[in-house]
Amino acid sequence: MSNLTYKDAGVDMKAGDAFAEAVGRMVRKTHSPEVISGVGGFAAAVAPDLTGMESPLLISGTDGVGTKLKLAFTTGIHNTVGIDLVAMCVNDVLTTGARPLFFLDYFATGRLKPEDALKVVEGVAEGCRRAGCALVGGETAELPGFYGDGEYDMAGFSVGVVDRPRLVDGSRCSAGDMLIGLPSSGLHSNGFSLVRGVLERRGLDLDRVYEDFDRPLGSVLLEPTTIYVRPVQELMKDITVKAMAHITGGGLAANVCRVLPGDMRPEMDRTAIPANPVFGFIQGDEVDGEEMWKVFNMGVGYVLVVDAREADQACGILSGAGTDPFVLGRLAAGKGPVRWT
Repeated sequence: MSNLTYKDAGVDMKAGDAFAEAVGRMVRKTHSPEVISGVGGFAAAVAPDLTGMESPLLISGTDGVGTKLKLAFTTGIHNTVGIDLVAMCVNDVLTTGARPLFFLDYFATGRLKPEDALKVVEGVAEGCRRAGCALVGGETAELPGFYGDGEYDMAGFSVGVVDRPRLVDGSRCSAGDMLIGLPSSGLHSNGFSLVRGVLERRGLDLDRVYEDFDRPLGSVLLEPTTIYVRPVQELMKDITVKAMAHITGGGLAANVCRVLPGDMRPEMDRTAIPANPVFGFIQGDEVDGEEMWKVFNMGVGYVLVVDAREADQACGILSGAGTDPFVLGRLAAGKGPVRWT
């Protein structure tokens, strides 16, 4: 009987080394001069540009993609979920006014399939390019017997920097401030357990082009999360942003309320939100309308609070930066839930 090897047990170290080398080439393309050392060692070194900052604060965020990954496994579309991973982290960091500096990822699978894994990392690198941050490293874990064949999981970690006097924390909000919404690209990366329940109950085909769309349903549902870093950073050069919310799990109302002072409540107009057919398609006859608003972003991916006198200028700057802002509502004095107008 021959000796048992690591490869026999399910881990091919040679394939893993080749994968790491390919990833290294991809990752280095995201590096800025601030990155001193990245992929290849045991840790990364970054020297951030702190010019002009009085009291720099490091801001961190971590998240995953969730059960949206199940659709990637089914469809074989692996090059978008990495963008989701970056977006879910850097958009959170951005809500404080911070500039994302660098990003790390964790990728775990039962058996490494380099062609699929490279597509995933291509998405992570693309997300970092969109966010203007460096992908400085990560971890690839091959765990035989832990995941099903062709399955994987991901987690992301982002660190940013903001000067303490420019920290956005909601404390400057006051009655009459305007809420500006930025549109989502679709479902983003939340509520997919409910989406998968709808798919199963209705017997929907991910490869079919349904009437509401111009491409297969799987591609529609896997549309990656919008990264808002560049337009929001452009806005903050000229406008004082008082609070920001990334609309993720829990929906629009809950995420806006969590960044406001306790004596402020938002008044929001649902009719101001640009229509996106994916939400009506998912709702169908299976999901109650209020449940949709509790679970999904419903077309709003990001919300900013600005002084009413600066709202028009803010919308102009955001439009010039390549997004389509809209006035979602205003803040009112008083405690309580969102008031829909």
